[in-house]
Amino acid sequence: MKTPQAPATVVQALAWAQARGLDRLDAQLLALHALGRDAQERAWLLAHDSDALPDTAQATLQATVPRRAAGEPLAYITGHKEFYGLDLAVDARVLVPRPDTETLVDWALKVLAPSANVIDLGTGSGAIALALKHVRADLRVSAVDASVGALDVARTNAQRLHLDVAFAQGNWLDAMTGPFDAIVSNPPYIAAADHHLEALTHEPLSALTSGVDGLDDIRTIVRQAPGHLRSGGWLLLEHGYDQADAVRALLTHAGFQDAQSRRDLAGIERCSGGKWLQPS
Repeated sequence: MKTPQAPATVVQALAWAQARGLDRLDAQLLALHALGRDAQERAWLLAHDSDALPDTAQATLQATVPRRAAGEPLAYITGHKEFYGLDLAVDARVLVPRPDTETLVDWALKVLAPSANVIDLGTGSGAIALALKHVRADLRVSAVDASVGALDVARTNAQRLHLDVAFAQGNWLDAMTGPFDAIVSNPPYIAAADHHLEALTHEPLSALTSGVDGLDDIRTIVRQAPGHLRSGGWLLLEHGYDQADAVRALLTHAGFQDAQSRRDLAGIERCSGGKWLQPS
């Protein structure tokens, strides 16, 4: 692949991408993206490995492979990320939705009664709110984010997916009224000096870090939530791999009952929550 016009086959393009530091899967996904094909069509590449690539596909690969090799998330390059069966548009204004967050959606779906009122705080791409509405059309779903750019992404996703979610700009629950049957959130939870941030330089820092111990935003949400929950309502929070004990302690200290955690597919306590019961 010497120039965008030079002839190249699918297999040569994959080898070229891998020689520049990409693993096989990323090379395949970028090739499919360049060809305008679905990410699920990896078998097509094997069946057509001797096909010549159009000039446009070669040019796209030459532009995108260096970006991925430099650590830019694949989702930002392709503009899409699957989450809970939904094809979400994403860009650098929002975090890339992670499979771990599906644990939070699963938990919320279990505790929400028919026609419940639920709000997603720090919605980003809208992943959690849209997944809840997609699975349970009966739910009344709201979502808030402090970032205008993030809300633009979330609203675009909702419109494209034809999902009725009410979006608002705000800082956590400051401008919200409620009452809600559940409050869910995947807030920033990485400590400001955490070495893991070195691998996340392409994503918005404001959506990642939260004070010295990573818990500042969770503390704010836990403090605000009782004033916005119906009695019997749940506060469910995603957090870091080593923060479950601390988050359960915050919930218990704030008066939440039955503080507990849920494990992700890797067996890590990824989410913690508690039930709010109005004092008698």
